[in-house]
Amino acid sequence: MVTQQEQGPVAVYAEYGRERVGWFFGLTGWQLVTLAAAGLPVFWAIRAQVWTSAGLLALVWLAVAALTVVPVRGRSAVGWLVACGAYAVGALTGWSRFRARAAAGRAGDLDAVDLPGVLAGVQIHDGPPWGPTSSRVAIIQDHATRRWAVTASLVHPGIGLAGGQERRRFGSGLSQLLEVACRGGLVEEVQFIVRTVPDDGAERDVYVQRHRRPGGPGLARLVNDALREGLTRAAVRTEAFVTVVVREARLAREARECGGGLEGRARVLYSLMGEVEAQLRGGLGMTAVTWLTSPQLALACRTAFAPGDRAVVVDAAAALARQGRATADPTLNGQPVNAVPVSVNAEVPWALAGPSGAQATVRAYAHDAWHSVSSTIKLPDRGAVLGALAPVLVPAQAGERRSLVVVYPIVAPGRAQRQSGTRQWGADLGEALRDKAKVRRTTAAGDEAARARGTEAKLARGAALTHPYAVATITTPRAVPAAEAGRRLDSSIRTAGFAPLRLDLAQDAAFAASTVPLGITLTGRGDR
Repeated sequence: MVTQQEQGPVAVYAEYGRERVGWFFGLTGWQLVTLAAAGLPVFWAIRAQVWTSAGLLALVWLAVAALTVVPVRGRSAVGWLVACGAYAVGALTGWSRFRARAAAGRAGDLDAVDLPGVLAGVQIHDGPPWGPTSSRVAIIQDHATRRWAVTASLVHPGIGLAGGQERRRFGSGLSQLLEVACRGGLVEEVQFIVRTVPDDGAERDVYVQRHRRPGGPGLARLVNDALREGLTRAAVRTEAFVTVVVREARLAREARECGGGLEGRARVLYSLMGEVEAQLRGGLGMTAVTWLTSPQLALACRTAFAPGDRAVVVDAAAALARQGRATADPTLNGQPVNAVPVSVNAEVPWALAGPSGAQATVRAYAHDAWHSVSSTIKLPDRGAVLGALAPVLVPAQAGERRSLVVVYPIVAPGRAQRQSGTRQWGADLGEALRDKAKVRRTTAAGDEAARARGTEAKLARGAALTHPYAVATITTPRAVPAAEAGRRLDSSIRTAGFAPLRLDLAQDAAFAASTVPLGITLTGRGDR
Protein backbone atom coordinates (compact mmCIF):
# COMPACT_ATOMS: atom_id res chain seq x y z
CA MET A 1 0.00 0.00 0.00
CA VAL A 2 1.32 3.43 -0.90
CA THR A 3 0.09 6.67 0.59
CA GLN A 4 1.59 10.14 0.63
CA GLN A 5 3.27 12.24 3.27
CA GLU A 6 3.50 16.01 3.00
CA GLN A 7 7.07 17.30 3.05
CA GLY A 8 7.06 20.83 1.69
CA PRO A 9 5.55 21.41 -1.73
CA VAL A 10 6.18 17.84 -2.98
CA ALA A 11 4.42 14.70 -1.79
CA VAL A 12 6.81 11.94 -0.70
CA TYR A 13 5.44 8.40 -0.94
CA ALA A 14 7.01 6.28 1.77
CA GLU A 15 4.32 4.22 3.52
CA TYR A 16 5.18 0.91 1.94
CA GLY A 17 6.65 -2.18 3.43
CA ARG A 18 7.49 -5.79 2.84
CA GLU A 19 4.72 -8.20 2.01
CA ARG A 20 5.74 -10.44 4.90
CA VAL A 21 7.01 -9.18 8.25
CA GLY A 22 9.41 -11.51 10.06
CA TRP A 23 8.27 -12.80 13.41
CA PHE A 24 11.63 -13.15 15.14
CA PHE A 25 14.90 -11.55 14.03
CA GLY A 26 13.35 -10.96 10.60
CA LEU A 27 12.57 -14.65 10.06
CA THR A 28 9.31 -15.69 8.49
CA GLY A 29 7.20 -18.54 9.78
CA TRP A 30 8.49 -21.25 7.45
CA GLN A 31 12.11 -20.19 8.04
CA LEU A 32 11.66 -20.39 11.79
CA VAL A 33 10.03 -23.83 11.57
CA THR A 34 12.76 -25.11 9.22
CA LEU A 35 15.56 -23.97 11.53
CA ALA A 36 13.83 -25.42 14.58
CA ALA A 37 13.25 -28.78 12.89
CA ALA A 38 16.84 -28.93 11.64
CA GLY A 39 18.14 -28.13 15.13
CA LEU A 40 16.28 -30.95 16.92
CA PRO A 41 18.82 -33.68 15.97
CA VAL A 42 21.60 -31.49 17.40
CA PHE A 43 19.90 -31.26 20.79
CA TRP A 44 19.15 -34.99 20.79
CA ALA A 45 22.81 -35.75 20.16
CA ILE A 46 23.85 -33.34 22.96
CA ARG A 47 21.35 -34.97 25.33
CA ALA A 48 22.80 -38.39 24.50
CA GLN A 49 26.33 -36.92 24.94
CA VAL A 50 27.39 -38.10 21.49
CA TRP A 51 29.68 -35.13 20.88
CA THR A 52 31.07 -36.20 17.51
CA SER A 53 27.60 -36.62 16.08
CA ALA A 54 26.52 -33.37 17.70
CA GLY A 55 29.36 -31.51 15.99
CA LEU A 56 28.56 -33.00 12.59
CA LEU A 57 24.86 -32.32 13.01
CA ALA A 58 25.67 -28.74 14.02
CA LEU A 59 27.57 -28.29 10.75
CA VAL A 60 24.57 -29.67 8.89
CA TRP A 61 22.32 -27.23 10.77
CA LEU A 62 24.57 -24.32 9.78
CA ALA A 63 24.40 -25.39 6.14
CA VAL A 64 20.58 -25.59 6.33
CA ALA A 65 20.49 -22.16 7.98
CA ALA A 66 22.63 -20.68 5.22
CA LEU A 67 20.42 -22.18 2.51
CA THR A 68 17.24 -21.04 4.25
CA VAL A 69 18.05 -17.61 5.66
CA VAL A 70 20.98 -16.00 3.87
CA PRO A 71 19.79 -14.07 0.79
CA VAL A 72 22.06 -13.94 -2.27
CA ARG A 73 21.26 -10.98 -4.53
CA GLY A 74 17.60 -10.96 -3.61
CA ARG A 75 17.06 -14.73 -3.66
CA SER A 76 17.63 -17.52 -1.20
CA ALA A 77 20.31 -20.08 -1.89
CA VAL A 78 17.62 -22.67 -2.62
CA GLY A 79 16.05 -20.30 -5.12
CA TRP A 80 19.38 -19.83 -6.86
CA LEU A 81 19.96 -23.59 -7.03
CA VAL A 82 16.53 -24.14 -8.58
CA ALA A 83 17.04 -21.29 -11.07
CA CYS A 84 20.51 -22.50 -12.04
CA GLY A 85 19.23 -26.03 -12.54
CA ALA A 86 16.35 -24.83 -14.73
CA TYR A 87 18.71 -22.66 -16.79
CA ALA A 88 21.15 -25.55 -17.27
CA VAL A 89 18.36 -27.85 -18.42
CA GLY A 90 17.09 -25.20 -20.82
CA ALA A 91 20.55 -24.60 -22.26
CA LEU A 92 21.24 -28.31 -22.75
CA THR A 93 17.88 -29.04 -24.37
CA GLY A 94 17.91 -25.88 -26.49
CA TRP A 95 14.78 -24.41 -24.85
CA SER A 96 16.58 -21.12 -24.16
CA ARG A 97 17.19 -20.56 -27.89
CA PHE A 98 14.47 -19.41 -30.27
CA ARG A 99 14.24 -19.33 -34.03
CA ALA A 100 11.18 -17.93 -35.75
CA ARG A 101 9.27 -20.11 -38.17
CA ALA A 102 9.55 -17.37 -40.79
CA ALA A 103 13.35 -17.39 -40.46
CA ALA A 104 13.33 -21.14 -41.08
CA GLY A 105 11.02 -20.80 -44.09
CA ARG A 106 8.09 -22.46 -42.31
CA ALA A 107 5.78 -19.47 -41.83
CA GLY A 108 2.32 -20.66 -42.80
CA ASP A 109 -0.46 -18.59 -41.30
CA LEU A 110 0.74 -14.99 -41.02
CA ASP A 111 -1.85 -14.26 -38.32
CA ALA A 112 -0.43 -16.96 -36.01
CA VAL A 113 1.63 -15.50 -33.16
CA ASP A 114 5.26 -16.64 -33.17
CA LEU A 115 7.03 -15.20 -30.11
CA PRO A 116 9.83 -16.59 -27.92
CA GLY A 117 10.02 -17.68 -24.30
CA VAL A 118 7.22 -16.71 -21.94
CA LEU A 119 5.38 -15.12 -24.88
CA ALA A 120 4.98 -18.44 -26.70
CA GLY A 121 1.57 -19.12 -25.15
CA VAL A 122 0.05 -15.80 -26.27
CA GLN A 123 -2.84 -15.73 -28.74
CA ILE A 124 -4.39 -12.55 -30.17
CA HIS A 125 -8.11 -12.31 -30.91
CA ASP A 126 -10.02 -9.56 -32.71
CA GLY A 127 -12.77 -8.37 -30.41
CA PRO A 128 -16.21 -7.25 -31.58
CA PRO A 129 -16.63 -3.64 -32.82
CA TRP A 130 -16.27 -1.15 -29.99
CA GLY A 131 -16.53 2.59 -29.57
CA PRO A 132 -17.65 5.33 -31.96
CA THR A 133 -15.14 4.17 -34.59
CA SER A 134 -16.23 0.50 -34.32
CA SER A 135 -12.61 -0.58 -33.96
CA ARG A 136 -11.85 -4.21 -33.19
CA VAL A 137 -9.67 -4.12 -30.09
CA ALA A 138 -7.03 -6.83 -29.74
CA ILE A 139 -7.89 -9.31 -26.99
CA ILE A 140 -4.76 -10.95 -25.57
CA GLN A 141 -5.07 -14.51 -24.29
CA ASP A 142 -2.15 -16.15 -22.49
CA HIS A 143 -2.77 -19.90 -22.45
CA ALA A 144 0.24 -20.60 -20.23
CA THR A 145 -0.93 -18.46 -17.30
CA ARG A 146 -4.68 -18.48 -18.11
CA ARG A 147 -4.92 -14.71 -18.28
CA TRP A 148 -6.63 -12.23 -20.59
CA ALA A 149 -5.49 -8.66 -21.24
CA VAL A 150 -6.12 -5.54 -23.31
CA THR A 151 -3.57 -2.80 -24.05
CA ALA A 152 -3.93 0.90 -24.78
CA SER A 153 -1.40 3.47 -25.92
CA LEU A 154 -1.25 6.62 -23.80
CA VAL A 155 -0.37 10.25 -24.40
CA HIS A 156 0.43 12.35 -21.33
CA PRO A 157 1.73 15.93 -21.19
CA GLY A 158 4.35 14.89 -18.64
CA ILE A 159 5.09 16.07 -15.12
CA GLY A 160 8.43 17.77 -15.73
CA LEU A 161 6.88 21.24 -15.39
CA ALA A 162 4.04 20.21 -13.04
CA GLY A 163 3.90 21.76 -9.60
CA GLY A 164 3.42 20.02 -6.29
CA GLN A 165 -0.37 20.38 -6.29
CA GLU A 166 -0.68 18.90 -9.78
CA ARG A 167 1.63 16.02 -8.94
CA ARG A 168 -0.44 15.24 -5.86
CA ARG A 169 -3.50 15.18 -8.10
CA PHE A 170 -1.82 12.65 -10.38
CA GLY A 171 -0.89 10.51 -7.38
CA SER A 172 -4.46 10.61 -6.10
CA GLY A 173 -5.66 9.69 -9.59
CA LEU A 174 -3.48 6.59 -9.58
CA SER A 175 -4.85 5.60 -6.16
CA GLN A 176 -8.40 6.04 -7.43
CA LEU A 177 -7.63 3.89 -10.48
CA LEU A 178 -6.36 1.06 -8.28
CA GLU A 179 -9.33 1.38 -5.91
CA VAL A 180 -11.80 1.21 -8.81
CA ALA A 181 -10.00 -1.87 -10.15
CA CYS A 182 -10.09 -3.47 -6.70
CA ARG A 183 -13.80 -2.79 -6.13
CA GLY A 184 -14.69 -4.35 -9.47
CA GLY A 185 -13.18 -7.65 -8.37
CA LEU A 186 -12.02 -8.60 -11.89
CA VAL A 187 -8.73 -6.84 -12.59
CA GLU A 188 -5.69 -8.77 -11.43
CA GLU A 189 -2.97 -6.36 -12.54
CA VAL A 190 -2.57 -2.90 -14.04
CA GLN A 191 0.71 -2.47 -15.91
CA PHE A 192 2.25 0.77 -17.14
CA ILE A 193 5.05 0.51 -19.73
CA VAL A 194 7.11 3.49 -20.91
CA ARG A 195 9.67 3.17 -23.73
CA THR A 196 12.07 5.93 -24.73
CA VAL A 197 14.39 5.81 -27.72
CA PRO A 198 16.35 8.47 -29.61
CA ASP A 199 14.13 9.92 -32.33
CA ASP A 200 14.79 8.48 -35.80
CA GLY A 201 13.24 11.50 -37.53
CA ALA A 202 10.91 9.35 -39.66
CA GLU A 203 7.81 11.51 -39.13
CA ARG A 204 9.73 14.71 -39.80
CA ASP A 205 11.16 13.31 -43.02
CA VAL A 206 7.66 12.39 -44.21
CA TYR A 207 6.35 15.84 -43.31
CA VAL A 208 9.18 17.62 -45.11
CA GLN A 209 8.76 15.39 -48.14
CA ARG A 210 5.04 16.18 -48.33
CA HIS A 211 5.33 19.94 -47.88
CA ARG A 212 8.63 20.84 -49.58
CA ARG A 213 8.20 22.44 -52.99
CA PRO A 214 10.79 22.25 -55.77
CA GLY A 215 10.85 26.03 -56.20
CA GLY A 216 11.07 26.87 -52.51
CA PRO A 217 13.63 29.32 -51.07
CA GLY A 218 17.09 27.86 -50.69
CA LEU A 219 17.60 29.44 -47.26
CA ALA A 220 14.46 27.78 -45.90
CA ARG A 221 15.65 24.43 -47.23
CA LEU A 222 19.04 24.94 -45.59
CA VAL A 223 17.48 25.88 -42.23
CA ASN A 224 15.17 22.86 -42.27
CA ASP A 225 18.03 20.51 -43.08
CA ALA A 226 20.08 21.96 -40.23
CA LEU A 227 17.14 21.62 -37.85
CA ARG A 228 16.66 18.01 -38.87
CA GLU A 229 20.30 17.18 -38.19
CA GLY A 230 20.31 18.90 -34.80
CA LEU A 231 16.89 17.86 -33.55
CA THR A 232 17.26 14.22 -34.55
CA ARG A 233 20.37 13.89 -32.39
CA ALA A 234 18.79 15.63 -29.39
CA ALA A 235 15.16 14.48 -29.53
CA VAL A 236 13.81 11.47 -27.66
CA ARG A 237 10.63 9.66 -28.65
CA THR A 238 8.47 8.25 -25.86
CA GLU A 239 5.83 5.52 -26.03
CA ALA A 240 3.52 4.70 -23.12
CA PHE A 241 1.14 1.78 -22.71
CA VAL A 242 -1.28 0.54 -20.09
CA THR A 243 -2.31 -3.12 -19.91
CA VAL A 244 -5.23 -4.44 -17.88
CA VAL A 245 -4.83 -8.12 -16.93
CA VAL A 246 -7.71 -10.37 -15.85
CA ARG A 247 -7.48 -14.01 -14.79
CA GLU A 248 -9.59 -16.58 -16.62
CA ALA A 249 -11.09 -17.90 -13.37
CA ARG A 250 -12.63 -14.50 -12.69
CA LEU A 251 -13.51 -13.60 -16.26
CA ALA A 252 -15.30 -16.86 -17.08
CA ARG A 253 -17.95 -16.31 -14.39
CA GLU A 254 -18.84 -12.86 -15.68
CA ALA A 255 -18.59 -13.90 -19.34
CA ARG A 256 -21.32 -16.54 -18.93
CA GLU A 257 -23.81 -13.76 -18.18
CA CYS A 258 -22.82 -12.00 -21.44
CA GLY A 259 -23.26 -15.00 -23.73
CA GLY A 260 -20.03 -16.89 -22.99
CA GLY A 261 -17.19 -17.64 -25.35
CA LEU A 262 -14.83 -15.07 -26.78
CA GLU A 263 -17.58 -12.51 -27.39
CA GLY A 264 -18.77 -12.71 -23.79
CA ARG A 265 -15.25 -12.26 -22.46
CA ALA A 266 -14.70 -9.35 -24.84
CA ARG A 267 -17.82 -7.59 -23.59
CA VAL A 268 -16.67 -7.90 -19.98
CA LEU A 269 -13.23 -6.59 -20.93
CA TYR A 270 -14.83 -3.71 -22.83
CA SER A 271 -16.69 -2.66 -19.68
CA LEU A 272 -13.41 -2.70 -17.75
CA MET A 273 -11.79 -0.66 -20.51
CA GLY A 274 -14.42 2.03 -20.08
CA GLU A 275 -13.83 2.22 -16.32
CA VAL A 276 -10.05 2.35 -16.69
CA GLU A 277 -10.18 4.93 -19.49
CA ALA A 278 -12.37 7.23 -17.38
CA GLN A 279 -9.80 7.17 -14.57
CA LEU A 280 -6.89 7.63 -16.97
CA ARG A 281 -8.42 10.69 -18.61
CA GLY A 282 -9.64 12.09 -15.30
CA GLY A 283 -7.31 11.91 -12.33
CA LEU A 284 -4.20 10.86 -14.26
CA GLY A 285 -4.59 13.58 -16.90
CA MET A 286 -4.09 11.46 -20.03
CA THR A 287 -4.78 13.50 -23.17
CA ALA A 288 -5.29 10.43 -25.36
CA VAL A 289 -6.12 6.77 -24.63
CA THR A 290 -6.21 4.49 -27.69
CA TRP A 291 -7.04 0.83 -27.23
CA LEU A 292 -4.84 -1.05 -29.66
CA THR A 293 -6.12 -3.18 -32.49
CA SER A 294 -4.31 -6.32 -33.58
CA PRO A 295 -2.12 -4.58 -36.26
CA GLN A 296 -1.23 -1.77 -33.84
CA LEU A 297 -0.31 -4.24 -31.10
CA ALA A 298 1.79 -6.26 -33.56
CA LEU A 299 3.72 -3.10 -34.47
CA ALA A 300 4.30 -2.36 -30.78
CA CYS A 301 5.66 -5.89 -30.29
CA ARG A 302 7.90 -5.68 -33.36
CA THR A 303 9.42 -2.35 -32.31
CA ALA A 304 9.98 -3.82 -28.84
CA PHE A 305 12.28 -6.49 -30.26
CA ALA A 306 13.77 -4.32 -33.04
CA PRO A 307 13.60 -0.57 -32.26
CA GLY A 308 15.22 0.31 -35.59
CA ASP A 309 12.35 -1.16 -37.65
CA ARG A 310 9.92 1.62 -36.79
CA ALA A 311 11.23 4.02 -39.43
CA VAL A 312 10.56 1.46 -42.17
CA VAL A 313 6.94 1.07 -41.06
CA VAL A 314 6.47 4.85 -40.94
CA ASP A 315 7.79 5.14 -44.49
CA ALA A 316 5.44 2.36 -45.64
CA ALA A 317 2.46 4.10 -44.02
CA ALA A 318 3.41 7.35 -45.76
CA ALA A 319 3.68 5.54 -49.11
CA LEU A 320 0.25 4.01 -48.56
CA ALA A 321 -1.19 7.45 -47.81
CA ARG A 322 0.40 8.86 -50.95
CA GLN A 323 -1.07 6.03 -52.97
CA GLY A 324 -4.54 6.79 -51.63
CA ARG A 325 -4.22 10.50 -52.35
CA ALA A 326 -2.87 9.87 -55.84
CA THR A 327 -5.76 7.54 -56.63
CA ALA A 328 -8.27 10.20 -55.54
CA ASP A 329 -6.48 13.19 -57.16
CA PRO A 330 -3.58 12.57 -59.58
CA THR A 331 -2.74 16.31 -59.45
CA LEU A 332 -2.88 16.94 -55.73
CA ASN A 333 -2.40 20.65 -54.89
CA GLY A 334 -1.61 21.37 -58.50
CA GLN A 335 1.44 19.07 -58.49
CA PRO A 336 1.56 15.69 -60.26
CA VAL A 337 1.67 12.76 -57.85
CA ASN A 338 3.17 9.44 -58.90
CA ALA A 339 0.89 6.74 -57.62
CA VAL A 340 2.51 3.60 -56.25
CA PRO A 341 1.82 0.85 -58.82
CA VAL A 342 1.26 -1.88 -56.25
CA SER A 343 -0.55 -1.92 -52.94
CA VAL A 344 1.67 -1.03 -49.97
CA ASN A 345 1.54 -3.21 -46.85
CA ALA A 346 2.05 -0.91 -43.85
CA GLU A 347 1.14 -3.54 -41.24
CA VAL A 348 3.28 -6.08 -39.43
CA PRO A 349 1.82 -9.63 -39.43
CA TRP A 350 1.97 -11.52 -36.16
CA ALA A 351 4.17 -14.20 -37.73
CA LEU A 352 6.84 -11.48 -38.14
CA ALA A 353 6.16 -9.47 -34.98
CA GLY A 354 8.81 -11.29 -32.97
CA PRO A 355 12.54 -11.67 -33.48
CA SER A 356 14.02 -13.96 -36.10
CA GLY A 357 16.26 -15.43 -33.41
CA ALA A 358 16.68 -14.98 -29.66
CA GLN A 359 18.70 -16.52 -26.86
CA ALA A 360 18.53 -16.05 -23.11
CA THR A 361 21.86 -15.87 -21.29
CA VAL A 362 22.62 -15.48 -17.61
CA ARG A 363 22.93 -11.67 -17.54
CA ALA A 364 21.46 -10.53 -20.88
CA TYR A 365 18.86 -11.36 -23.50
CA ALA A 366 19.93 -11.41 -27.16
CA HIS A 367 17.33 -10.83 -29.89
CA ASP A 368 18.21 -10.24 -33.54
CA ALA A 369 20.88 -7.50 -33.79
CA TRP A 370 20.13 -6.25 -30.25
CA HIS A 371 20.60 -7.36 -26.70
CA SER A 372 18.84 -6.20 -23.54
CA VAL A 373 19.74 -6.09 -19.87
CA SER A 374 17.02 -5.83 -17.18
CA SER A 375 17.15 -4.85 -13.51
CA THR A 376 14.44 -4.59 -10.93
CA ILE A 377 14.17 -1.42 -8.86
CA LYS A 378 14.14 -1.53 -5.07
CA LEU A 379 12.19 1.17 -3.29
CA PRO A 380 14.23 3.38 -0.93
CA ASP A 381 13.38 3.47 2.77
CA ARG A 382 13.20 7.27 2.77
CA GLY A 383 10.44 7.27 0.14
CA ALA A 384 10.20 8.63 -3.37
CA VAL A 385 8.46 11.49 -5.16
CA LEU A 386 6.29 11.23 -8.25
CA GLY A 387 8.54 11.33 -11.33
CA ALA A 388 11.68 10.16 -9.54
CA LEU A 389 12.24 7.43 -12.14
CA ALA A 390 12.66 9.91 -15.00
CA PRO A 391 16.50 9.58 -15.12
CA VAL A 392 16.10 5.83 -15.71
CA LEU A 393 14.31 6.51 -19.02
CA VAL A 394 16.90 8.89 -20.50
CA PRO A 395 19.02 7.18 -23.22
CA ALA A 396 22.73 7.84 -22.80
CA GLN A 397 23.93 6.96 -26.31
CA ALA A 398 22.67 6.95 -29.87
CA GLY A 399 20.68 3.83 -30.74
CA GLU A 400 19.99 3.02 -27.09
CA ARG A 401 16.45 2.31 -25.90
CA ARG A 402 15.22 2.43 -22.32
CA SER A 403 11.99 0.85 -21.10
CA LEU A 404 10.30 0.67 -17.74
CA VAL A 405 7.30 -1.23 -16.44
CA VAL A 406 5.54 -0.49 -13.17
CA VAL A 407 3.11 -3.27 -12.24
CA TYR A 408 0.33 -2.98 -9.66
CA PRO A 409 -1.00 -6.42 -8.72
CA ILE A 410 -4.45 -5.93 -7.19
CA VAL A 411 -5.14 -7.93 -4.05
CA ALA A 412 -8.77 -8.92 -3.51
CA PRO A 413 -10.38 -7.22 -0.47
CA GLY A 414 -10.86 -10.47 1.46
CA ARG A 415 -7.32 -11.59 0.83
CA ALA A 416 -6.06 -8.10 1.70
CA GLN A 417 -7.79 -8.22 5.08
CA ARG A 418 -6.26 -11.62 5.82
CA GLN A 419 -2.80 -10.44 4.81
CA SER A 420 -3.18 -7.32 6.90
CA GLY A 421 -4.24 -9.35 9.93
CA THR A 422 -1.36 -11.78 9.44
CA ARG A 423 1.16 -8.94 9.15
CA GLN A 424 -0.18 -7.25 12.27
CA TRP A 425 -0.16 -10.52 14.22
CA GLY A 426 3.38 -11.22 13.02
CA ALA A 427 4.53 -7.76 14.11
CA ASP A 428 3.00 -8.21 17.56
CA LEU A 429 4.48 -11.69 17.95
CA GLY A 430 7.89 -10.46 16.83
CA GLU A 431 7.89 -7.66 19.38
CA ALA A 432 6.80 -10.07 22.13
CA LEU A 433 9.59 -12.52 21.26
CA ARG A 434 12.17 -9.74 21.24
CA ASP A 435 10.99 -8.53 24.63
CA LYS A 436 11.20 -12.06 26.05
CA ALA A 437 14.70 -12.47 24.64
CA LYS A 438 15.62 -8.94 25.77
CA VAL A 439 16.69 -8.02 22.27
CA ARG A 440 16.77 -4.33 21.37
CA ARG A 441 14.20 -3.34 18.76
CA THR A 442 15.75 -1.56 15.80
CA THR A 443 14.26 1.50 14.15
CA ALA A 444 13.62 -0.39 10.92
CA ALA A 445 11.75 -3.14 12.77
CA GLY A 446 9.66 -0.55 14.59
CA ASP A 447 8.76 1.20 11.33
CA GLU A 448 7.74 -2.11 9.76
CA ALA A 449 5.52 -2.92 12.72
CA ALA A 450 3.90 0.53 12.62
CA ARG A 451 3.15 0.18 8.89
CA ALA A 452 1.67 -3.27 9.47
CA ARG A 453 -0.70 -1.89 12.11
CA GLY A 454 -1.67 1.09 9.98
CA THR A 455 -2.58 -1.00 6.94
CA GLU A 456 -5.80 -2.32 8.46
CA ALA A 457 -7.12 1.19 9.10
CA LYS A 458 -6.46 2.24 5.51
CA LEU A 459 -8.14 -0.87 4.14
CA ALA A 460 -11.20 -0.17 6.29
CA ARG A 461 -11.46 3.29 4.66
CA GLY A 462 -11.61 1.78 1.16
CA ALA A 463 -7.98 1.82 0.09
CA ALA A 464 -6.66 -0.90 -2.22
CA LEU A 465 -3.80 -3.17 -1.25
CA THR A 466 -1.19 -3.79 -3.93
CA HIS A 467 2.34 -5.16 -4.07
CA PRO A 468 3.90 -3.09 -6.87
CA TYR A 469 7.20 -3.79 -8.56
CA ALA A 470 9.17 -2.14 -11.34
CA VAL A 471 11.62 -3.47 -13.94
CA ALA A 472 13.88 -1.32 -16.12
CA THR A 473 15.49 -2.56 -19.35
CA ILE A 474 18.17 -1.14 -21.61
CA THR A 475 18.38 -2.28 -25.24
CA THR A 476 21.49 -1.62 -27.32
CA PRO A 477 22.96 -2.91 -30.58
CA ARG A 478 25.13 -6.02 -30.39
CA ALA A 479 28.21 -3.89 -31.05
CA VAL A 480 27.86 -2.44 -27.53
CA PRO A 481 28.92 -4.92 -24.81
CA ALA A 482 26.01 -6.03 -22.66
CA ALA A 483 28.03 -5.55 -19.47
CA GLU A 484 28.65 -1.90 -20.34
CA ALA A 485 24.97 -1.32 -21.10
CA GLY A 486 23.98 -2.94 -17.81
CA ARG A 487 26.36 -0.69 -15.87
CA ARG A 488 24.83 2.39 -17.51
CA LEU A 489 21.35 1.22 -16.56
CA ASP A 490 22.36 0.54 -12.94
CA SER A 491 24.05 3.94 -12.77
CA SER A 492 20.86 5.65 -13.95
CA ILE A 493 18.81 3.80 -11.33
CA ARG A 494 21.20 4.85 -8.57
CA THR A 495 21.17 8.43 -9.85
CA ALA A 496 17.38 8.41 -9.51
CA GLY A 497 17.75 7.43 -5.84
CA PHE A 498 16.85 3.75 -6.09
CA ALA A 499 18.80 0.50 -5.79
CA PRO A 500 19.13 -1.80 -8.84
CA LEU A 501 19.06 -5.58 -8.70
CA ARG A 502 20.04 -7.44 -11.87
CA LEU A 503 17.52 -10.14 -12.78
CA ASP A 504 20.06 -12.83 -13.56
CA LEU A 505 18.75 -16.09 -15.09
CA ALA A 506 15.43 -14.35 -15.85
CA GLN A 507 16.46 -11.79 -18.45
CA ASP A 508 14.06 -13.08 -21.12
CA ALA A 509 11.02 -12.89 -18.85
CA ALA A 510 12.09 -9.47 -17.54
CA PHE A 511 12.45 -8.15 -21.09
CA ALA A 512 9.01 -9.45 -22.07
CA ALA A 513 7.39 -7.90 -18.99
CA SER A 514 9.10 -4.49 -19.23
CA THR A 515 9.11 -3.92 -23.00
CA VAL A 516 6.40 -5.97 -24.77
CA PRO A 517 2.89 -4.73 -23.85
CA LEU A 518 1.20 -8.15 -23.74
CA GLY A 519 0.45 -8.37 -20.03
CA ILE A 520 3.30 -10.69 -19.01
CA THR A 521 3.61 -10.80 -15.24
CA LEU A 522 6.52 -11.77 -12.99
CA THR A 523 4.52 -12.44 -9.84
CA GLY A 524 3.76 -16.09 -10.59
CA ARG A 525 0.92 -16.00 -8.09
CA GLY A 526 -2.30 -17.86 -8.14
CA ASP A 527 -5.69 -16.24 -8.31
CA ARG A 528 -5.91 -13.32 -5.92
